[in-house]
Amino acid sequence: MNAIASAPVSPSSTSAAPAEDRKPLTKKELAADHPTWCPGCGDFSVLALYFKLIEKRRLWHEKVVSVSGIGCSSRFPYFVQAHGAHFIHGRALPFASGISLTRPDLHVFVFSGDGDAFSIGGNHFTHTARKNIKMTLVVMDNEVYGLTKKQTSPTSPLGYKSKTDIWGAVDQPINPLRQAIAAGATFVARTTHTNPNHVLQMMEAALDHDGFSFIECLSECVEFYPGAFDAANPRKGGAFNLVPTDHDVTDEVAAYRLAGAPAPGYFGIFYRVQRPTKNALEAKINADAQAKVVGLAPWQILTKSFERMK
Repeated sequence: MNAIASAPVSPSSTSAAPAEDRKPLTKKELAADHPTWCPGCGDFSVLALYFKLIEKRRLWHEKVVSVSGIGCSSRFPYFVQAHGAHFIHGRALPFASGISLTRPDLHVFVFSGDGDAFSIGGNHFTHTARKNIKMTLVVMDNEVYGLTKKQTSPTSPLGYKSKTDIWGAVDQPINPLRQAIAAGATFVARTTHTNPNHVLQMMEAALDHDGFSFIECLSECVEFYPGAFDAANPRKGGAFNLVPTDHDVTDEVAAYRLAGAPAPGYFGIFYRVQRPTKNALEAKINADAQAKVVGLAPWQILTKSFERMK
């Protein structure tokens, strides 16, 4: 995969044409390797909508970063012709945090599964949300470990029979939306791969949000949990219930309560507020520190630092 430079790129160092003169990228220009998911996997829909988002919003190869951990959905960066990294299990968010904090000019997208984000990566999910680091996290939740062939995941429902719970799951599943709200995420939404238009709407809203944006996307695993989300699919007799129009997305308690609706629950934006990002706060700290040593040579700055330590 392409590497991410740690320093901003000077406009004069690239031959890219001005944004207004550039044509939007096409799917052909964005697609890399052919996706290797199982036929019918919900992740295909999310990838297609990601391409559409980049094309519609006129983002460029050099301004998009796709980061993932480990799992079926986490193969995402392989299929996108742009900067990206297929990182280690559960550690996509801290890796993406470093990119976001050092390169504020980039659009950082993280793609995870329910195991990658909420199990081994659960601690990072909590702390990235509370720090409000600017990025978009899309979790393709299929309520099962698919890559390792059907084990119970943190979101598997009670009674689900898997290789690790042959008698049926007995552990209470987590509620990703409630966890995100409680942790301090400033944008929390839910969608499903069977409604492409809605997926794109949620991705656009997340892209426009200045802060940590979390989208839970129900994505069916046709091999190990087929029919898991039929209740939310009108084509299969289910109901796609949008978040009520009178819901106040700035009301944390109301959002938390709404997120607890019985499965399949509601779809849309549950919570959205503005709070200073870690990106902005750290930028101010750095600027304030640099202002104190304006005009000094590096050796003079070091001397002042040593003197304070005496």
